[in-house]
Amino acid sequence: MSAGGGTRAIIAALAANLGIAVTKFLAFILTGSSSMLAEAIHSCADSGNQVLLLLGGRRATRKATPQHPFGYGRERYVYAFIVSIILFSVGGLFALYEAWHKYQDPHGITEWQWVPITVLIVAIGLESFSLRTAIHESNPLRGKASWVAFVRRAKAPELPVVLLEDVGALLGLVFALFGVSMTLATGNGKWDALGTAMIGVLLVAIAIILAIETKSLLLGEGASPENTQAIEKSLVGDGIDRIIHMKTLHLGPEELLVAAKIAVTPDAHADEVARAINAAEARVREAVPIARVIYLEPDIYSTRAAAAGDGAAAETAEGITNH
Repeated sequence: MSAGGGTRAIIAALAANLGIAVTKFLAFILTGSSSMLAEAIHSCADSGNQVLLLLGGRRATRKATPQHPFGYGRERYVYAFIVSIILFSVGGLFALYEAWHKYQDPHGITEWQWVPITVLIVAIGLESFSLRTAIHESNPLRGKASWVAFVRRAKAPELPVVLLEDVGALLGLVFALFGVSMTLATGNGKWDALGTAMIGVLLVAIAIILAIETKSLLLGEGASPENTQAIEKSLVGDGIDRIIHMKTLHLGPEELLVAAKIAVTPDAHADEVARAINAAEARVREAVPIARVIYLEPDIYSTRAAAAGDGAAAETAEGITNH
C-alpha cells in the first residue's frame, strides 16, 4: 500500500477509535448503558480492522517468489475481506445480542447520567475528524464519480473500507445518542435497547456491503473502462494493425496484468514483430503506469481468431459494468 491517502486515513481512524473505545467502556462501567457497550465493542472492532488494513498493506509489498510469481498485491483484498467478517460478527451480531439482552431486562440510567451524553458528543467530534480525513484523501481518486460509484469501483480497498466504517460509526453514535437520551428522559431502558439494535442492524448492513465488494476484488477484476480504453488505444500502432482480443486482471490495486492477442502485418519479419511488440508495451505502460505485466501474442487476423476471444471479452466487459 502506498504511503499516501490510504495510510493517512487509516491512521487517523485508528487514533480516533482507540481513544473513543476507552471512553465508551468507561461510560458503560459507570452507567450500565447497553448502547455504550455496543459502541465500545464497535470501536474496538474498528480499531482491530484498521490494524488489519495496515498489516495487509505491509504484507502486500513483499517481492514476488517462485511460488507467487505475480507478487502479493492481492493480499490487501484478503485483509479487507477479513475486516468485513469482523465488522459483521464482533460489531453487528454482538450489538444485536446486547440489544436483545437489554430488552429482556430493561433498566434506566440512574447514575452518572451526564457521562454517556458527554462521551457520545465528544466521540461524534472525533469520528467527524476521521471521516473528514478519509473524504479528503479519497477525493483525488474519486474524481467526478459519485461516492457509491467510488466504493463499488475502487481497486484499492482501504479508503472505501475506512469511509464506510466512519459513516457507520457516526450513524451508530447518533443511534446511541438517541437511545441514551430517550432512556434518560423516560427512565425506560427499552429505548437504550432500541438504540443498540439500530447500531447492530447498521453494522451488519455495512459488513455485507463490504463483503460483496471485497469478494469481487478477491475473485479478480479487470481494468476500469477508462484504463481499458487507454490500453486498447495504445496497443495499436506501427506493425500492429488491431487487437484480436484482450483480457486484463488486477494483481493488486496498483498492478495490472494485460494479456492480448494482436494482429501483425502478414509479411512482417520476426525482428519487425519484436520491435512492434516492444514499442506497444512501452506505449501501454506510458498510458497506464499500473500495467506492469504485459503479455502480447502476435497473430494474423482472421474471423475465427477474433471469434475465439469474443465470448471472454463480453463476459469481462459485463463484469466491469456490473461492478
